Amino acid sequence: MIGAVELGLLYAVMAVGVYLTFRVLDFPDLTVDGSFTTGAAAAGVLITNGVNPILATGVGFVAGFIAGIITGLLHTKGKIDGLLAGILTMIGLWSINLRIMGGANIPLLSQDSVFTPLDSIKNDWAVVGLLVVGAIALVALIVWFLSTDLGLALRATGDNQQMITSFGVSTDFTKTLTLALSNGLVGLCGALIAQFQGFADISMGVGLILVGLASVIVGQAVIPQRRLWLIVGSVALGSILYRLIIYVALTVGLNPNDMKLITAVLVIAALLLPKLTGRTPKVAGRKVANA
Repeated sequence: MIGAVELGLLYAVMAVGVYLTFRVLDFPDLTVDGSFTTGAAAAGVLITNGVNPILATGVGFVAGFIAGIITGLLHTKGKIDGLLAGILTMIGLWSINLRIMGGANIPLLSQDSVFTPLDSIKNDWAVVGLLVVGAIALVALIVWFLSTDLGLALRATGDNQQMITSFGVSTDFTKTLTLALSNGLVGLCGALIAQFQGFADISMGVGLILVGLASVIVGQAVIPQRRLWLIVGSVALGSILYRLIIYVALTVGLNPNDMKLITAVLVIAALLLPKLTGRTPKVAGRKVANA
């Protein structure tokens, strides 16, 4: 179970990234499946070539950030539908990721990583505690950013594009920036997961958007959201809950091949539950989300 909690905390980085596009910007971004692997591939190649793991992890963020910019430009400047723009970038990234890695996977088990200093800690829950601190720091950073003038502009873009345009704000810029930040976090998560698991694989990002959506929706279905910090925090918690649900499903003997189906059913249930109970999830860009 500890492993599931650790994975949930790490994947919370990706979940927060998905939240920025899915909830804040109201943009169905499928770039995630590709940018996650791009971050893992970039970090993996650099680490195997002797680069400091912290620096390599930062490059993973930059790689995802650039992928998000590409999707944003295709949508805003190329006038391509948002869903299609994400798909096109995702498909292109598959070949780019293969080029970066020089093959289908990169083993990292014998390499130092950002988690190497944690090997000396014998208490597993102490490691979890450190990861919790990191997750709280990320949530605090995102809440602070979304409370700035620029962050408010991003939230307003997803809420009422015509209104924010009337104030002289470039929605092309805010959309592209949100997509870049979102995929930057996804790429960062990919870099962390690759080091945590000990390998980077070309298919590690397949279906990840569904995992991100499950984390966002489950978290917001469980925790009533009235303030911004609760909304973002619920996304991180949703990532942990999702991993625990998968852990329980495997523990009771369900077939690992059915995990994608279970995820899909979980998302459907989380989407239908608010409608059946008359409770609608709140969005950071809406009036109810006060910092």
